[in-house]
Amino acid sequence: MEIALYFALIIISAVLVVLVVLQARSPGMANRDTSSVYRTRRGLEKTLHQATIALGVTFLLLALITSLPIFA
Repeated sequence: MEIALYFALIIISAVLVVLVVLQARSPGMANRDTSSVYRTRRGLEKTLHQATIALGVTFLLLALITSLPIFA
């Protein structure tokens, strides 16, 4: 069980890094217009944003679970 949690943490962290890099390269971020700061995310950009949040929360929860004394 412990090894499975560690593998899950490694896989989630790798996917999280990829999602963050993809968000930084999206065409919506290339526009430096000040009026575009408060615009609505749509399509793939919205999906990437939501997936990043979900994986971030999942990573946090798994990290907290694996830090419990029963895994030490």
